[in-house]
Amino acid sequence: MLGPDLVGAYLFGSAVLGGLRPRSDLDVLVLSERRLSSDDKRLLGARLLRLSGRPLRPLEVTVVAQPEVRPWRYPPRMELQYGEWLREAFERGEVESEPTPNTDLALLIAQVLLADRPLSGPRPADVLEPVPVHDLERALLASVDDVLPGIVTATDTRNGILTLARIWGTLATGEIRSKDAAADWALARLPDEHRTALARARAVYLGEEVERWDDLAARVRPYADHVVGEIRRLVPAP
Repeated sequence: MLGPDLVGAYLFGSAVLGGLRPRSDLDVLVLSERRLSSDDKRLLGARLLRLSGRPLRPLEVTVVAQPEVRPWRYPPRMELQYGEWLREAFERGEVESEPTPNTDLALLIAQVLLADRPLSGPRPADVLEPVPVHDLERALLASVDDVLPGIVTATDTRNGILTLARIWGTLATGEIRSKDAAADWALARLPDEHRTALARARAVYLGEEVERWDDLAARVRPYADHVVGEIRRLVPAP
């Protein structure tokens, strides 16, 4: 589809941060020399719908036009992102016609540079610029606001709990960890009353327990409030 306009495709995430887990997506960043047309996006979306999910590994694919991120600017803009949580929208043919600002893209690019795993094309450091620490912190703080609604409404509890632990650990240490490694880091630093929710989320992520939250409903929000407090202490919101 992109042909000679493809700069490279880069693996990152769990596949290179300690290995894929039972519930891990396969994360890929695709870098293009040009913006995608609406037809490009529909065609790519149709292909991803066929490739992602059962019986295959779920895919999370983010497509970025190189001129949107080099030279670096914040917030970066992406052409398209596909994940299983967006499957129904893609099945309806709903795609963004214009590049979309996405603060989380700063963290994705930082992970791609750290992983240094090209599937196609040159090394990521040859085609992407480093993400400034200040912009990475801004992106992580923005992610807090993105995940809290899913925790509060119980629509994305496991992922939200793990993501908060990961944000906390990255801000505290500067190290980007896998979700289960970030949970291990945070569990060692949490008060006893907040460990149960994170331990459950970690176990479900690793396939060690069946997902359920009804028995821990009263523990989830206090955990989130505590971790957000630690995050705000490290990097106060502007």
